[in-house]
Amino acid sequence: MLWSWAASHHKTLGYLLGRTWDTVWYVGIIQHGYDSGTPLFSNMAFFPLFPYAARGLTLVSPLSAPDAAIAVAWIAGAVAAWGLYAVGNLLHDRRTGIVLAMLWGALPHAVTESMGYSEGLFTALAAWTLYYVLTERWLAAGTLCLLAGLTRPTAVALIPAVCLAALIALVRRRAGLRAAAAIVLAPLGWLGYLAFVAHRTHHLDGWFRIQKLGWGSGFDGGVYTLREGRTVLGREMPLDLYLVTLVLAVAVLLFVLSVLDRQPWPLLVYSGLLLAVTLGGSGYYNAKARFLVVAFPLLLKPAVALAHARRGTVVSVLVFLTLVSAYCGGYLLLVWNHSP
Repeated sequence: MLWSWAASHHKTLGYLLGRTWDTVWYVGIIQHGYDSGTPLFSNMAFFPLFPYAARGLTLVSPLSAPDAAIAVAWIAGAVAAWGLYAVGNLLHDRRTGIVLAMLWGALPHAVTESMGYSEGLFTALAAWTLYYVLTERWLAAGTLCLLAGLTRPTAVALIPAVCLAALIALVRRRAGLRAAAAIVLAPLGWLGYLAFVAHRTHHLDGWFRIQKLGWGSGFDGGVYTLREGRTVLGREMPLDLYLVTLVLAVAVLLFVLSVLDRQPWPLLVYSGLLLAVTLGGSGYYNAKARFLVVAFPLLLKPAVALAHARRGTVVSVLVFLTLVSAYCGGYLLLVWNHSP
């Protein structure tokens, strides 16, 4: 659908997925590395694992930087779907795992999972990290959390879930040195990159300065989000802003249902902190729904309900959601004139 729509606008699929919006910044890092860290729109705002994985792919293949970014995103998306299946199957059953992965692939902003963006890679790392936390494989959980911390700043929601679970296992004497190692490993990626930016910018809070001064992004506890939401609901606005507002509201509802459903607490910590960071952040209201693409535990409740429905119901709902998601993806990249 996106390919056909793009052709009607005389654009290629490769251009839309690998040469627009934030993909341009990632491609710049792949080709030239990081800049000097000047506050105004520094590419140091973007964490390194995704672009450097793509850079490695360009060194061992004939792919260009944009195509390598797309390839890494697609591979990561497949690994993420596998991880979501593993979590759903572990907590419920095989069918729930399959539906959970399919719901993630049919989100309104799921097109970003196929773009040269880091959401797919982070979701893959987060899903498998939480799977290993739930199965108490601490070294794997700590290592993957370290990598997640090198992928997106939202690892700040994943690190507490890993560290707290490992600490509880230690206190209850269900684990030994491996749990202690997970506590040490989990925050190293996130802290390590912040330390790198601090060194390059000669400011201890260098990354946060770049976010605030260069990109106009910070944390105000939700004041900005509430103000923008009221504006959207009180005026005539583009479709994307209504869509973002709906996604945020539904996400809050799904979190409440997850709590009532007594979802495993590491998943609740992860999705709850993600919601807090997303709703509490100032700036980029249009991108807040994309920021929640990685909050896959919120989809567990509808996945369980859908998985236990009749086969015809499951197929009908998933086909409908896929078509809606396909339209939204085309709209975001070909009609909407801001970052998805």
